[in-house]
Amino acid sequence: MPMSSDAPAAAGAPAPNETAIARQPIVDKAGAVFGYELFDRSLATVPHSAASDAQLLFNVLSHADNGALIDNRKMFINCTPASLAGGHLDLVQPERIVLEVPPAEGGDLAQEIEDRLQILNDVSKRGFQLAFTQTILGPVYAPWLPLAGFIKIDMTQVAPQDLPGLISHARNSSRAQLIAEKVETMEQHKMLSDLGVTLFQGFWYAKPVLVTGQTIRPSQAVIIQLINLVRKQAATAEIEDVLKRDASLSFNLLRFINSSGFGLSCEISSFRHAVMMLGLKKLFRWAALLLTTSRVGGVPAAVGMTAIVRGRLMELLAAELLPPEECDNAFVVGVFSLLDTMLGMPMDKALEAISLPESVVTALLLRRGVLAPFLELTIACETADDESFARAADELSLSNRQVNWAHLQALAWAESLQD
Repeated sequence: MPMSSDAPAAAGAPAPNETAIARQPIVDKAGAVFGYELFDRSLATVPHSAASDAQLLFNVLSHADNGALIDNRKMFINCTPASLAGGHLDLVQPERIVLEVPPAEGGDLAQEIEDRLQILNDVSKRGFQLAFTQTILGPVYAPWLPLAGFIKIDMTQVAPQDLPGLISHARNSSRAQLIAEKVETMEQHKMLSDLGVTLFQGFWYAKPVLVTGQTIRPSQAVIIQLINLVRKQAATAEIEDVLKRDASLSFNLLRFINSSGFGLSCEISSFRHAVMMLGLKKLFRWAALLLTTSRVGGVPAAVGMTAIVRGRLMELLAAELLPPEECDNAFVVGVFSLLDTMLGMPMDKALEAISLPESVVTALLLRRGVLAPFLELTIACETADDESFARAADELSLSNRQVNWAHLQALAWAESLQD
């Protein structure tokens, strides 16, 4: 969804270890805050886009002062179509999050609407609410309309004389709550209220407020130690001991699990309780992503980004052909395929520090086994190696369209995780 005029203009760039997230309230008729739409301002010089909005979720849950940011209200977060399939959504409880879905684009509008229907259905079934612009009220969007939890009516895009008909049509054709956005005058507010609109957003109510927070990165060695224990399914007490011995690691974990997006009704202050609530699978995914976004002197940030893209792409490709456990292992292979570069040592030495399944080690060290062709195909996508691409895709019986679509999804998801 394009940036509204309500979104704040970027000021100076935040400090290197600082996140900057703007929030604008969505209020009810009485002026009480119903929720907040969030805008990432950590990179002040990057033009706003739907893709840049997608990176909010990881920043909000892992780094920002979550209580001050959303005050236990609903979070409205813009997203790209590809990011709807991102694994980062697995890290949060969906009930508090509203995903703002942009309209379809391109020449064959009806086909794109049909292509995106399945993922919209899947996200909705998982409990996420979806918000759409008033575009969804057009006949071509009929397949999406039953999925709408909210419809945002842009006051700069609808003529006053057209509002009664539009609002009546929205009520008669959907169960969505209506939100009038970019409301800037008392007259607009009164007109909308008289027409039965109950949720509002715009300068008339409040301008966006910038909330900043500090990021604290633990050392990669400690993260690897944690990953090692998780992969071995170590006792909670052993994992708790690692957390107790590294303040930055424990700080990141407790801030993440106590974030409003995680959806717990009480604050978690015990490391043992945090590990039990999160579970080993989610704890591993969180630690692996933390590893790839941790910076080491002399290692370009692009290395971590590439590792994330590889992990997500391998996971998506494996989902077409392998059981869930091997899909998890495919993610590990991709993320750790640059471990030698990240740690500054040969791959065999790097892998000695981590306990990993045999299929993962075989793929990383010997380029053999069930996961090897997925890694070859992923690297071929990255390097534009047509010969390797054709060989690996043929071995896996994957079409160019399947691979290219998965690659776009992986790129969008990786972008959403960067600070």
